[in-house]
Amino acid sequence: MPITAPSRAHRRRHGVPAVLAALLLVTALGWPSVSSADARQEDAVAAVRAFRQQHAAEILEDFAALLAMPNVARDLDDVRANAEHIRDSLARRGVAARLLEIDGAPPVVFGELRVPGAERTLAIYVHYDGQPVDATQWSQPPWQPTLATAAFEAGGTVRPMPKLGEAVDPEWRLYGRSAGDDKAPIPAILAALDGLEAAGLMPRSNLKFFLEGEEEAGSPHLEEYIEKYRELLSADLWLICDGPVHQSGAPQLVFGVRGYTGFDLTTYGANRYLHSGHYGNWAPNPALELAQVLAGMKDGAGNVVIEGFYDSTAPITDADRAAIAGLPDYDETLRHELGLAATEGGGAPLLERLLVPSLNIRGMASGAVGDAARNVIPTEATATLDIRLAKGNDPAGMLDRVEAHLEGRGYHVVHEPPDATTRGTYLRLVYMVRKEGYPAARTAMDEPAVTPVIAAAELAAGRKPLLVPTLGGSLPLYLFVRDLGAPLVIVPIANYDDNQHGPDENLRLGNLWYGIDLMGAVFSMP
Repeated sequence: MPITAPSRAHRRRHGVPAVLAALLLVTALGWPSVSSADARQEDAVAAVRAFRQQHAAEILEDFAALLAMPNVARDLDDVRANAEHIRDSLARRGVAARLLEIDGAPPVVFGELRVPGAERTLAIYVHYDGQPVDATQWSQPPWQPTLATAAFEAGGTVRPMPKLGEAVDPEWRLYGRSAGDDKAPIPAILAALDGLEAAGLMPRSNLKFFLEGEEEAGSPHLEEYIEKYRELLSADLWLICDGPVHQSGAPQLVFGVRGYTGFDLTTYGANRYLHSGHYGNWAPNPALELAQVLAGMKDGAGNVVIEGFYDSTAPITDADRAAIAGLPDYDETLRHELGLAATEGGGAPLLERLLVPSLNIRGMASGAVGDAARNVIPTEATATLDIRLAKGNDPAGMLDRVEAHLEGRGYHVVHEPPDATTRGTYLRLVYMVRKEGYPAARTAMDEPAVTPVIAAAELAAGRKPLLVPTLGGSLPLYLFVRDLGAPLVIVPIANYDDNQHGPDENLRLGNLWYGIDLMGAVFSMP
């Protein structure tokens, strides 16, 4: 249903006269104009900006309430509570919202807002689930949203949530799991809808909202959801609200994501722990064997030496290189910030390295270390690896190349835990567990449907956004391109140093304000 003029109760709650006064003030200040925007879009963004300035404390209060809800995908009761909360929040804004269901899966929150006369349908994707937490590593409880005057590592201190009407510093940080990845777009969407309603405006495109509840678990049911509800999900353009802005702090639009696959490798020694003094230099050590296996996969410059690893990768185009050349040269600053003496790839730009597949060791385990170490030769060693896929790479095909590499180095590869006979027969034995994966997805950077989004981001930020060929992270966005046949663009709002997936995840409030303005600009695109 369309957004209507603000109700009398809404005017009493949000103070429309004050909003309009602030709107006039913002207009008088002369926010930079964008040639592709028209007066209606500029008015809409100014209205949304004025609304969030007037109601910053309420927006933060609502966001904190959402962050206080645990949302680990495996805990179905928790994610359902999140989904119901988000559904009800959308419904209060006039969105026809409901839960889409598949047995055994977290629900998808789906909402639709039809606008009379609209000629475009925008679909907005967000995921509302988050990564698991180890509360002992957090400065504050992860499900107790905490406001700080700055990032903790920059000397920020905890402060109370602002009172109604109190000025809010954009450098403040709100701490809590999923603050940056990926609940932040939700208050941005809601506040933008509120801001338009308060000013008596409505979006100029039909809007569809698709909020997934298991992205951090690998989206195992996303394909099934898309297949089951395909007719609901037709759109002219998908906006993927996930990820951070550029490391320089500049806003960015991203035209693709890397794909993903992975595997575990286990090597074996004796069938029981052996005393390292009695049997060292005689009994093979599986940890050393595994280290040699892994070291044989990359050269000293960080390039993967597995035969054919790069062969299926789509070539980096002149347009890709031109886009990268037009971005801020931030690599050296980032290297110093991260304490790296050098980077891989012979000094190639970070963004260029994201356009080719990567091989990463996620973790290794064998025996024990530190105070827990014993004088033993361990019985086995295991490593978990991931491959981030570039455009053109097939997940199963890349794992086939890894397996062929192992066999070419003389290893007997098995796909089930080996029995005693197998362990006693093969000196070079590797147990390989292949993981499910998905390919990369890219939208052409000159896709016409994306052009208005570029202008909207410029209007919201007051400067041109950076246009980036691909995101470093992975999402199964190929499903949207393959099954729904619509282009997509990623519209990140979180700060790049939001500690996503880690302890002390946070959102810089200035990034939330940008997200609200961005949603207002996108919803009102001509």
